[in-house]
Amino acid sequence: MVREMGNNNNNNNNNEEKTNASTTTSAYSSPGSTPGVPLVGGYKNGHAKKKSLLSNCKCLGANDWTLEDGTFSPRVFCSLPSPPPVSTARKVGAEFVGTFILMFAGTATAIVNQKTEGAETLIGCAASSGLAVMIIILSTGHISGAHLNPAVTISFAALKHFPWKHVPMYITAQVIASICAAFALKEIFHPFMSGGVTVPSGGYGQAFALEFIISFNLMFVVTGVATDTRAVGELAAIAVGATVMLNILIAGPATGASMNPVRTLGPAIAANNYKDIWVYLIAPILGALGGAGIYTLVKLPEEDAIIAKASAPNSFRG
Repeated sequence: MVREMGNNNNNNNNNEEKTNASTTTSAYSSPGSTPGVPLVGGYKNGHAKKKSLLSNCKCLGANDWTLEDGTFSPRVFCSLPSPPPVSTARKVGAEFVGTFILMFAGTATAIVNQKTEGAETLIGCAASSGLAVMIIILSTGHISGAHLNPAVTISFAALKHFPWKHVPMYITAQVIASICAAFALKEIFHPFMSGGVTVPSGGYGQAFALEFIISFNLMFVVTGVATDTRAVGELAAIAVGATVMLNILIAGPATGASMNPVRTLGPAIAANNYKDIWVYLIAPILGALGGAGIYTLVKLPEEDAIIAKASAPNSFRG
């Protein structure tokens, strides 16, 4: 009896040692189809290999992962059920509301700044648009993705992160929201002043270059935080909002820093001012496509990034 109890104790100790060894280092990695939702697995120090990844696990939408036998014992938490899918109508509705809020906030600030002879200041205009983007992403991002911009929608579709069949519906919602916000402001503010229309203060060449570059900057950041599962997705709203603020500080005095075709289109229709509007319809789309494409070229391959994070002593997620 004593020998049997001793054997049982030894077995229990061995099991505990194996369990502790298999969970020595914990690393966080997000599956490709669920940005911002980490899939938790354990790595043994010194045993992480290129294919030592979770695969064929369907929890939290994880796909295309594999487990190399004998390398480590993963711990996966799958207790939360997947949320029900959002209908296309709800997505389009959320996109309309989000774009309306953004257009109303950004354009209203520009009108008030003009009516008060610069009381809002450039920093105030930048903060207004940046904060609007942040709160809209936080409130509707989980429903529609909070594109708010035809250039963003087209770029996501080009990267195959968004279905092309939904592009016309999203852009239609964005355009209608922009027009509605512009005419609402026209009824509220008397006089309407310039109506918050973005027009170049210099030549159209300078305006095109600036709009291209700031749209490139915006989409580069958006692609990183929204499509790369290794990015800190929880901070996406702050990153994108800060980028909008930075771009307005850079290009606001020269072009109005549109970055968005509907930011210009709605106010232009309400104010009947179409000066150099082609710049604001073309440059943001080309710049966004460039930013999205360049990010996909420079980002670290996913498997290499996971190994780097597993071995880094100061890894943010490690």
